[in-house]
Amino acid sequence: MKASTMTNTCRKNYRQSVELSVKNRFMEGMLTEKRGFMMKKKILITGFEPFGKDTVNASWEAVSRLEDRIGDLEVTKLLIPTVFGEAAEKVLEAARELQPDVILCVGQAGNRTMVTPEMVAINLRDASIEDNAGKKPQEEPVVPGGPTAYFSSICVRKIVETVRSGGIACGISYSAGAYVCNDLFYSLRHHYEGSGTGVGFIHVPCLAKQGEGKGPGLPEQHDGARPGMPLEDIVQALRLAVGAL
Repeated sequence: MKASTMTNTCRKNYRQSVELSVKNRFMEGMLTEKRGFMMKKKILITGFEPFGKDTVNASWEAVSRLEDRIGDLEVTKLLIPTVFGEAAEKVLEAARELQPDVILCVGQAGNRTMVTPEMVAINLRDASIEDNAGKKPQEEPVVPGGPTAYFSSICVRKIVETVRSGGIACGISYSAGAYVCNDLFYSLRHHYEGSGTGVGFIHVPCLAKQGEGKGPGLPEQHDGARPGMPLEDIVQALRLAVGAL
């Protein structure tokens, strides 16, 4: 074989080798990107509309200010009605489309001085005031025949430790009340029991400006001057909580 022919053959083989290497690296990059896309976790986080005598609700004011992505979680925010049954229905409707890995609901507790992730939801509706649809159920089950209670299916203690490490007052709560917050929490835990979807609930204090007013007289917003927390602290607490999931 002539030297020129051998040189051309070597060049051709080298070029094909380079092209194959580039192609393989491109495909590896595409697969890596696809895996990263497929592995993205999604969280649905909800806040309530105002209820009682308030014109704002600290839960939604804080939730609505969260980023669309926190850590490796894609964040979808949802405003829900302060109405027995309807709150859970709206969350479940959104979750059917989104298919989130975690659902984190946030509510306002007017008598609390710190951020309080809830440990347990109970099968009880026992309102001391009407909800925003005029309903006032008392001594009724959330789910007839359902278990007495469900524990949170997210890492409550880890959330508390993470929020505290950020310098924000936080502690575990063992009672989510018997108003719409608990109704929502229990309904979602019942629906997702045994599934891979985590469900949790966090109560936050009123905003500092709300603390100057008076609530309508129930555990979530008790009568008299209410403790308040700066909005930026509540937002940061939720940001840290989501990052801990």
